[in-house]
Amino acid sequence: MNITENNTVAEVVTNNIKTADVFKKHGIDFCCGGGITIKKACEKYNVSFEEMEKELSTINNPTSNAYNYDNWKLDFLVDHIENIHHSYVEENTSLVLQYAAKVAKVHGHHYKEVVEINKLFIGVAQELAAHMKKEELILFPFIKQLVKADKEGIKANQPHFGTVNNPIAMMEDEHENAGDIMKEIKKLSNNFTPPEGACNTFKALYAKLEEFEQDLHQHIHLENNILFPKAILLEQKNK
Repeated sequence: MNITENNTVAEVVTNNIKTADVFKKHGIDFCCGGGITIKKACEKYNVSFEEMEKELSTINNPTSNAYNYDNWKLDFLVDHIENIHHSYVEENTSLVLQYAAKVAKVHGHHYKEVVEINKLFIGVAQELAAHMKKEELILFPFIKQLVKADKEGIKANQPHFGTVNNPIAMMEDEHENAGDIMKEIKKLSNNFTPPEGACNTFKALYAKLEEFEQDLHQHIHLENNILFPKAILLEQKNK
């Protein structure tokens, strides 16, 4: 869609539900108040049209899936996971929580599942926040220490948790729990399919939940299937 100043906010969001996140970020009502033009919305909320157009036009820019993560150094992979996936969770959790709370409040009387989805997402958001802090403060620094020790040909300091297997086992259990919660949300939302006639906030919630799940799958894959097994091997090599 070629976006112009005369398109209404509702038109743009209806054409691509992901653009709802851009309007939400700037405080622009894309749901009930979406009938105004982008030009008027920008004037009302003190946003330049050029900035808005740029953000809307890049909303679908794909991130490359062609990386060969298996060849990456572990310290670089750790930085990638933090900068891409941890940042994604931190930046998008608040938005999903806002959508979920609004949909549950407005539509929960008719669509009981959205009330449960709201509760489930609050739970997974809290779990992921604590989970990522444990990785960033405990596990990831030790993996980087192992990489540094291997490069320098020295022994890594003995961690207080004994062996890297211990925090890894905990992280994998927490990954499984977060994955199970998202599976339940997917089931309750009929594979993230909004009901016929759903408002734009309802659609935005389900689109964002689907995106969140996809990122989580990639996030967990990089850790469970690449980072963790290689960290275990590197620790064994360092003994």
